Amino acid sequence: MKKAMFSLGMATLLLSCGSVKNAVTVSDLEGEWNIIELNGTAVVPAPDQPFPFIGFSTKDGRVYGNSGCNRLMGVLGVAAKPGEIDLGQLGSTRMMCPDMTLERNVLSALSQVKKYRKLDDGTLALCASSKRPILVLQRREADAEVKSVNLNGRWDIVLVGVTSVPKGLENQPFLEFDTTEKRLHGNAGCNVINGTFELGEKNGENTGLTFGQVISTMMACPDMTLESHILQAINSVKSFSALEEDVIELYDESGTSVLQLKRTVAAVE
Repeated sequence: MKKAMFSLGMATLLLSCGSVKNAVTVSDLEGEWNIIELNGTAVVPAPDQPFPFIGFSTKDGRVYGNSGCNRLMGVLGVAAKPGEIDLGQLGSTRMMCPDMTLERNVLSALSQVKKYRKLDDGTLALCASSKRPILVLQRREADAEVKSVNLNGRWDIVLVGVTSVPKGLENQPFLEFDTTEKRLHGNAGCNVINGTFELGEKNGENTGLTFGQVISTMMACPDMTLESHILQAINSVKSFSALEEDVIELYDESGTSVLQLKRTVAAVE
């Protein structure tokens, strides 16, 4: 293990972000990358916390990931010069985890990133204004099963944008998909909603999702803020993707996450 860590450190030192060797274009960022080194130190997540990673979708100009506790999301400047990138405007959810040290350090480092280069071993170096890498990324193998998802069934709405939906509400928001009839049923936090949806292609992949006319009952609740935000989000949806088993995100036209859903009732095959 120590030998492997030493080799990684040497690779980082031998090739800086100022080098023209192994220069890459933005398309080479495509996919998901584990954050394995932070300011020259190997990343070790706290017990029961996920390994931080960052993903780049160059087709729709989207950045996403997990900083060790919370989800990341942002816009990828696909028109930037090769080797240059700005991650200073990433958004994040606001959950609290038992140990936030790694997350704080990851977010601080990402906010400084201005350049990227491929290292000799296939990892990526992210640098600030200096030539020394502040983050080293290793490609994260995608899970084919996670990328393919059956929408059938009921899904709780757990995030609206970057805001968590409280648990234990009298009317817990959810969406239920019937992919045979292309019908939607659910609750937006106060009122029952029904509608239709269409699946299709988005950027050459079968991840397109749009909702037809969604109608709701006309009850009035003390606070309609959450419901209003959910309905606005539903109307803006253009695509979706699976984050992990039984967790999906819905995106608007710009690739911004507007809803995150967690499956509560198994899909019917």
